[in-house]
Amino acid sequence: MTTAKGYAAHNATEALSPYDFSRRVVGAKDIKIEILYCGVCHSDIHQVRNEWGGTNYPIVPGHEIVGRIIEVGAEVRNFKVNELAGVGCLVDSCRECDNCKKGLEQFCRNGFTGTYNGADKKSGGFTYGGYSNQIVVDQDFVLHISDKLPLEKVAPLLCAGITTYSPLRHWKVGKGHKVAVVGLGGLGHMAIKLAASFGAEVTMLSTSPSKQKDAAQLGAHHFALTTDPEQILALTGKFDFIIDTVSAAHDYNTYLQMLNTDGVMVCVGAPPTPSQIVAFNLIGGRKSLAGSLIGGIAETQEMLDYCSEHNITSDVEVIAISEINTAYERMLKGDVRYRFVIDMSTL
Repeated sequence: MTTAKGYAAHNATEALSPYDFSRRVVGAKDIKIEILYCGVCHSDIHQVRNEWGGTNYPIVPGHEIVGRIIEVGAEVRNFKVNELAGVGCLVDSCRECDNCKKGLEQFCRNGFTGTYNGADKKSGGFTYGGYSNQIVVDQDFVLHISDKLPLEKVAPLLCAGITTYSPLRHWKVGKGHKVAVVGLGGLGHMAIKLAASFGAEVTMLSTSPSKQKDAAQLGAHHFALTTDPEQILALTGKFDFIIDTVSAAHDYNTYLQMLNTDGVMVCVGAPPTPSQIVAFNLIGGRKSLAGSLIGGIAETQEMLDYCSEHNITSDVEVIAISEINTAYERMLKGDVRYRFVIDMSTL
């Protein structure tokens, strides 16, 4: 075992604080990465505060990791020391079920291992994430990172990027489609950039009129204020595809009414409480309400390559690790444009 440094939460109510812990020794198929930047995802807050249940303390969050390889195992292929590398939301899966064999490790029948707060089959403990100076990961779950883009802006692609890229690709969103994005945060701003780059006509749906200018700068063609009943009525039946990125409780029915015949609304945000759905909002128009969870390793690499080729990155605010608790409070207030990223050299 080797000693690592990071920030951890020791229960659901205390602030994150410095924490020393152990990483496993690099095995034959492992890669050790010096973490340079780590994005801060809203799911970090959910898990730190045990809002989804099942949090194992102490917890070191972080699953939007970019860094430089500092050690590789004897059997590692396709990765070398000093190369840039990334780690997203998962670091292992069974690799034997039908979903894993199809490159859908995020839907592993036997449960994937999360980058943090996951049962680590190799160490016997729980995984610790990217709010730390280093990480050891099996080569099959490490991603190649281009040196063409600013690393701090690439980090959130490992979650916010793939979470929005995957459903857009799965439902083949592109030229000629009318797409709406609900919520302009870490996920929403990436959904706008990606949908627009795929050729779709994009509308930003928001409760905040102050978001209109930013939405346009990100690539949205239209903006609608969802607190205005007249604007909502005017959008009835308008969209082929809606991607809902909101993680707070809200009414899905408002947006289902905006779908065209055979339209699809995909939830990528995860509100902590159940939502009621009026069946007629689906029946009237053969509409679908679906969900999507990140992407597999191959698709995540595809997304990273696409973003590198098309110069797509996240809009970020870089912070020192000592600012993480303040960042959480600001995130809960929506006071970030549009992703906090920790500079791990400040650890």
